[in-house]
Amino acid sequence: MSEANTTPSLVVGIDLGDRRSQLVVLDGTSGEVLEESTLATTIKGFEARFGRGDPARIAFEAGTHSRWIRELLRGFGHEVIVADPRKVRLISTSDSKNDKNDAMRLALLARADPRLLHPIQHRGPEAQTALAVLRARDQAVKMRTLLVNHMRGMVKAFGRRLPSCSAASFHKSARDHVPRELVPALSSLFDVLAALAVAIKAYDAKVKALATEEFPETGALQQVAGVGPLTALAFVLTLESPHRFANGRVVGAFVGLVPRQKESGTRSPQLGITKAGDSYLRKLLVGSAHYVLGPFGPDCDLRRWGERLCARGGKNGKKRAVVAVARKLAVLLHKLWLTGEVYEPLRNAQKHAVAVTA
Repeated sequence: MSEANTTPSLVVGIDLGDRRSQLVVLDGTSGEVLEESTLATTIKGFEARFGRGDPARIAFEAGTHSRWIRELLRGFGHEVIVADPRKVRLISTSDSKNDKNDAMRLALLARADPRLLHPIQHRGPEAQTALAVLRARDQAVKMRTLLVNHMRGMVKAFGRRLPSCSAASFHKSARDHVPRELVPALSSLFDVLAALAVAIKAYDAKVKALATEEFPETGALQQVAGVGPLTALAFVLTLESPHRFANGRVVGAFVGLVPRQKESGTRSPQLGITKAGDSYLRKLLVGSAHYVLGPFGPDCDLRRWGERLCARGGKNGKKRAVVAVARKLAVLLHKLWLTGEVYEPLRNAQKHAVAVTA
């Protein structure tokens, strides 16, 4: 019998808080509540409580502190289950939701069957450290966008408009067009934008270096038009291993690009995508899909397939086609990563042409 199917002598549910965490300890055999208490959400606090004693099955939801707590508790010999909060609806939609009840439900589910918690797998420290660079860049880009939109809106309120230009060059192109009465308010923001431009450029260099030197497997993914170092690196770091998934279709579900299902009897309504998994990677894949279907996207099987979907998709055809291309792109990138083969943009079209002429 595997470890996951063997009920341990102690089962612990922890509702992680930023400062303090609530825990409930159950007897693994009888289900009796042995302890209800709180502890500091610190390394010392968890070492003092779980550093000694018999191994236990410990469950908590994924969150800010879940990574380091998981590694710490596993080092003490405990079986650790990190639950997916999106899928444990018994907790997230409870009418009696509080820290103690959440910890109790986690313990009860962990005792009954860990699979009910939909355990997640944290990334390794190397991948997480590299991914932090990408996320920091993303925050810098978001800050720049917010500032540019704010400044354009403020100038419009005075009956003027700033010239059209890219966000990267805004601090240079728009500074001289600000109304005189707004110079005291906006001049410092232009300085902030200039600093952000330098920071984003430095992040871009770091991303390129990471993709080239530390994660050269991203090169196979960048064969696809619209997939640059940023998207390729995010894909590799988020998935970590191409062997983690049974097939490419699972990757589409992993990044939340498959439709939700709510079938009942003969009813099977069309629903939006699940939006599960990593939202940052999903955003990058959708951005690449926009490029593939956009005016600068080169002719390829993926573009032709997306255009056919768009043509028969009705009112929301373009939107659905972009999502579908993003999903198919995730499958393609997984295959290129797994096999390392040379990408042929018009492979299917050429096969069809040969079959027709044969």
